[in-house]
Amino acid sequence: MKAKYVAREIEKEIIAAARQFPVVVLTGARQTGKSTLLQHVFPKATYVTLDDPLIRQAAREDPRTFLAGARQMIVDEIQLLPDLLPYIKMAVDADRRSTGRFLLTGSQIFPLMADLGESLAGRAAVYRLHPFSCIESQTRSGTPATCFRRLFEGFYPEVVVHGVDRNRFYASYVQTYLERDIRLLTAVHDLRLFQNIVELLAARIGGLLNLNELAKEAGVSFSTVQRWLSLLESTGLVYLLRPYSRNITRRVVKSPKLYFGDTGLAAWLLRYLDSETLRHGPQSGAFFENLVVLECLKHKSNVGINAELFFYRDSNHNEVDLLIDKGPAVTLVEIKQTATPRAEHFGTMKNLSSLFPNANGYVACLSAKEEPFSATFSAIPWHMLAARII
Repeated sequence: MKAKYVAREIEKEIIAAARQFPVVVLTGARQTGKSTLLQHVFPKATYVTLDDPLIRQAAREDPRTFLAGARQMIVDEIQLLPDLLPYIKMAVDADRRSTGRFLLTGSQIFPLMADLGESLAGRAAVYRLHPFSCIESQTRSGTPATCFRRLFEGFYPEVVVHGVDRNRFYASYVQTYLERDIRLLTAVHDLRLFQNIVELLAARIGGLLNLNELAKEAGVSFSTVQRWLSLLESTGLVYLLRPYSRNITRRVVKSPKLYFGDTGLAAWLLRYLDSETLRHGPQSGAFFENLVVLECLKHKSNVGINAELFFYRDSNHNEVDLLIDKGPAVTLVEIKQTATPRAEHFGTMKNLSSLFPNANGYVACLSAKEEPFSATFSAIPWHMLAARII
């Protein structure tokens, strides 16, 4: 039986880039569907994966012949053979008129980007693929129970589309991530201690990140936590939302807020038994906030909008969960796990009106429809937010 394919929002960007650049690179966390997307969008391209040791050996021994074998080639897991990148550059430079010639995927972001910067500067368009968005997975606001069921299961294609048991999937995912990606990227000698750090981070989603506190609790040095956090961010397991401070004179916090790239993985790491336990537990609000922030991040990546995501918090205890900066004006967002938005939910945004005089404000919540509260403030169903503000 042919595997079901679910259209991805980013397809239009990938197709447009392949018409303008000789190389398109699709990065992202493991199992987000990178190679599946490229094979679907470019069905006539020759597909090779460097995950296969025989193919990797052939590419290493005779890279010129390897790359000359097709008019258009998808090379999966390019980070396994970065020595191939200079030969891709030479092939591209020999025929600069050909676009979309090489379509590359890679799971590790920072090392891959470093090699790309040296080898393919100006020749490659680089994109990042996240797990499914709510639009792609056809997730709607629905009831709180429905929302948390999807949040609990997560947004990876294997779980959403192919019906793989979430417990088996995440157990395998974490094991593969630790044994392959982390060992490839750095010398982490104690993988169990590394996984403990990941679990401690899962317990901190939606909060300000305090590395000193984390290092003390984990029993490792500050520099070790800092290095491992960089790995987790580069491989897409965690996302750090930075504080906004542009042109703001009052004192603002400097620590980022921590979120996970997938709520299902975070719920699995924290050993929640079911979605109802999570929904009624003390972290329900943090998980819902994680869901909404990541939806905005996914939409920004998928449609290629030049916008930046921040949060705002100052010494006067004014805090806004999400601030979207698109240039001349900003958009402020409060995230509330409620189906009944009220006027007081806009209180902080009103307090900040002198700092952000042209800002529109939204409360992203579990309501069934959008509800205006003033000319500039509205409550909006969480799944509609990203497309509205980005």
